[in-house]
Amino acid sequence: MAPTDLLFQAGVVFAVLAVGGAVADRYGQSVIPAYIVAGIVVGPNVPQVFGYSFVLVETREFIDLLAELGIVFLLFFIGLEFNLERLAASRDRILGAGAIDVGINGAVGAAIGFALGFSGLESLFLAGIVAISSSAIITKTLIDLGWIADPESEAILGLLVFEDVVVAVYLAVVTAVAVGGNGGGGVGGLDGVAGVDLASLDPTGGVGVSIATSLAVLLALVALAVWGTPLLERYLRTDSNEQFLVRVVAAAAGVAGLALVLGVSEAVAAFFVGTAFGATDHTHRIERVITSERDLYAAVFFFAIGLETDPALVASVLEPLAALAAVTAASKLVSGYWGGRTYGLSERRSRRVAVAMVARGEFSLVIAALAARPEAGLANGDTIAALAVGYVLVMGVLGTVLMSSAESIERRFFAVSDSVS
Repeated sequence: MAPTDLLFQAGVVFAVLAVGGAVADRYGQSVIPAYIVAGIVVGPNVPQVFGYSFVLVETREFIDLLAELGIVFLLFFIGLEFNLERLAASRDRILGAGAIDVGINGAVGAAIGFALGFSGLESLFLAGIVAISSSAIITKTLIDLGWIADPESEAILGLLVFEDVVVAVYLAVVTAVAVGGNGGGGVGGLDGVAGVDLASLDPTGGVGVSIATSLAVLLALVALAVWGTPLLERYLRTDSNEQFLVRVVAAAAGVAGLALVLGVSEAVAAFFVGTAFGATDHTHRIERVITSERDLYAAVFFFAIGLETDPALVASVLEPLAALAAVTAASKLVSGYWGGRTYGLSERRSRRVAVAMVARGEFSLVIAALAARPEAGLANGDTIAALAVGYVLVMGVLGTVLMSSAESIERRFFAVSDSVS
């Protein structure tokens, strides 16, 4: 049993994050897998040794909150760097690449579900789990590797926005189909880690209402990004760095939280708020004051994934997990490369899109949490949840390793002349 004092648990969280980050830096690896492993090592699922429990941290509301803020600030920061006019100008390419991405991986996920003996509805859940890449993991790695200024980042971010919009509609539909009028109340654990309140997806108002609300919120966010610049300029006009930071955090967290209540991804909302702020003259100042908060809360988000990972549960589905990871890693590489070429990128840049899209994360956990709800009535709901937790861990690590190793992979397996394009 972990000590219950919140300050002690917070201290443990940041201490193990510091140790994990130092180890990753020492060996030149991404910090993301280290943060996930740190959560496993001190979390409630760590096995006992000689009858003694080493559990130091349990899932608490303060961890869930910081994890949600991590998603919000990662996507807000990416929005700052992203030009909405370029996004609109590239909409046809994004739609084409996005349809390839979601279509291929969704079909592969459903096929694997049927091969495992799942029902049609259960296979639909598995399709969603494998089709959607992790905005949080990918954007964090883009920033860490410096890819954010490279041509492929526009295609990667466009695909992530496309997926997030698709998953908003997907969640409304599968919640209505699976849970019906018995929804209400979230699921602990996975629900909190993913940063999405499943209660907000209660379909009692009907699928059409849920989808209409989502689209209305998205249109309002786009309107803010397109026409809200003068208002935001006045909003941010202050000489005090303290007040400046408070105003930025209030806007990003407030709008993302409101969107979440209305059933829209907080990641999508934060992204569009970031694009709106990015059109002002305060972009560089925002980056300067908010970078530390972004990195701190993002670290807690990845720690929270590890905190919810039960090694014993993952071990119970090891064989189907290995098959699922292998097949869907390949399918993402294929769809990512094809999507990059559809977007008009060179072969090298398209390969980078391919490796970037491998990581799965927060939305896979949201979908798994919904599948595990008793109201869903899925015979294999617990199996799907176990698969999803292990899947996120494996694909999160694999995705970051592939991105970090992209240059050495190119030098080893592809022509040197292509590496400069």
